Amino acid sequence: MFAGKTMMITGGTGSFGNSVLKRFLDTQVKEIRVFSRDEKKQEDMRIALNNSKVKFYIGDVRDHESLSFAMNGVDLIFHAAALKQVPSCEFYPMEAVRTNILGAENVLNAAMKHNVRKVIVLSTDKAVYPINAMGMSKALMEKLMVAKARTMDGGSETVLCGTRYGNVMASRGSVIPLFVRQIKEGKPLTVTDPNMTRFLMSLDDAVDLVTYAFQHGKQGDIFVQKAPASTIGDLATALLQIFNGDNEIRVIGTRHGEKLYETLVTREELARAEDLGDYYRIFPDDRDLNYNKYFTEGTEQLSLLNDYNSHNTSRLTVDEIKKRLLELDYIREELAS
Repeated sequence: MFAGKTMMITGGTGSFGNSVLKRFLDTQVKEIRVFSRDEKKQEDMRIALNNSKVKFYIGDVRDHESLSFAMNGVDLIFHAAALKQVPSCEFYPMEAVRTNILGAENVLNAAMKHNVRKVIVLSTDKAVYPINAMGMSKALMEKLMVAKARTMDGGSETVLCGTRYGNVMASRGSVIPLFVRQIKEGKPLTVTDPNMTRFLMSLDDAVDLVTYAFQHGKQGDIFVQKAPASTIGDLATALLQIFNGDNEIRVIGTRHGEKLYETLVTREELARAEDLGDYYRIFPDDRDLNYNKYFTEGTEQLSLLNDYNSHNTSRLTVDEIKKRLLELDYIREELAS
């Protein structure tokens, strides 16, 4: 479905955008448009890639006009632009609203205006039972996508879908690069809570997920890839062993807006989800404003289900974590430097 198509990545200079480019540059995709507000990163990518198939567009998802200009002739969109850092979103929640919610609405509206074939919005496990501004803004982005999909008629040319995934290993701003830097600088590893668990996915896994959503998604679907988890303490131990470090592990306590564990699918969602083996497809909630369906009619099945979270998914051992880490280009490059 990608051959001869024009693809656009919002926030395309980030870790995810770089992985998408790595995956699709040598395919029959006609053109890949990188849309972001960071001209320096765009220039670095342009020089490094030196590929006429990649086009760069300066703009901001907060600005509908810049999106509309960049989307003319686009077939497929990965919407990855977002504010992702939990602490900064806690201190500047309106900035998270402007980018993660209003920016997403601009993307969806511009896509529908230009009859883009399919849009995949990227969400996070932090959107499930959110306790921080980043997760709340992503949860509302999901609701916004589903609400717009619900009102589209069957003949609409634009299909709106979503993906939801856990922590992407070694992505920009994540804990793995922080631990590696602390190991190399001989500093203590600052662990918030060694018993805290997080799903572990590679960037390739994330690209697999959105590619699967492009291929199989229908109006309003949200796709989740099943993933193993690790405790933060075991992750720190694995990195110390890989880099032969003897650094102290210093427990600093939970940061603003952090959970003990993350949830990828709620039990309410599992009741209507389709198990596809490696993935869950969460069908959109198609209830209307008939309040009886919300308050006087229940579902017995819900009482028998548990959430799908990082505490009850498969737990990786330290050796298994090391194996996954050593598959990452980032870790191999850091070992070689």
